Amino acid sequence: MAASSPASVTPSSQSLSERLAAIRARMDATARTSGRDPASVTLTAVSKTQPPEAIDAALAAGLRVFGENRVQEAQGRWTDRRPALSDLELRLIGPLQSNKAEDAVALFDVIETLDREKLVGALGAAQKKLGLRPRVLIQVNTGEEPQKAGVSPRDVDALIASARAADLDVEGVMAIPPAEEEPTLHFALLAKIAARNGLRVLSMGMSSDYEAAIRLGATHVRLGTALFGERNTTPEPSSA
Repeated sequence: MAASSPASVTPSSQSLSERLAAIRARMDATARTSGRDPASVTLTAVSKTQPPEAIDAALAAGLRVFGENRVQEAQGRWTDRRPALSDLELRLIGPLQSNKAEDAVALFDVIETLDREKLVGALGAAQKKLGLRPRVLIQVNTGEEPQKAGVSPRDVDALIASARAADLDVEGVMAIPPAEEEPTLHFALLAKIAARNGLRVLSMGMSSDYEAAIRLGATHVRLGTALFGERNTTPEPSSA
């Protein structure tokens, strides 16, 4: 059973800026005790399903890196906001359909969920057509869960090589560990995959386990509930 961090329990009475300050303090402390520079870890605010006022509060608090699950939802949320935010970074952290590749390349700075050969081709064609080259991460299904997106650990090296051959800007790997397993085993596996492929970015760690992820080398942690509070929405496969 995966251990839950106290950071996952956030009083609803706290403001977003107060939650953010507490999260940053925990992130910085964990990085320092792990012998790392706190600046080496980026907080990705998982903004899926959040109302406009929550996004505005996050922006007002200084957050500029946001993760979205769905291309169409992200288009509606960020198309009008983006022109005024020169330092905004949008990251796609949800599964990407091949027929949405062009829209994803047009909108996102980073696509974290490349997990199959067909998508390599679709992204390669889209970036050539648009003249854009977003950075990409390979999503690894470290638990080999049949219901979850991601390439198998045994096939990941070949997919990385294929993506590089297609001139995709592969900078790292991403994973969502099984909910009922100890996450550190999966974080360690992802770190090994990154190291042997010369990749510097590890997107791993969510609201319940981000401190463990930082200890094992995460460069990006994806936080939704810990930052924004509980969502009163229909559950969907989580990337936060």
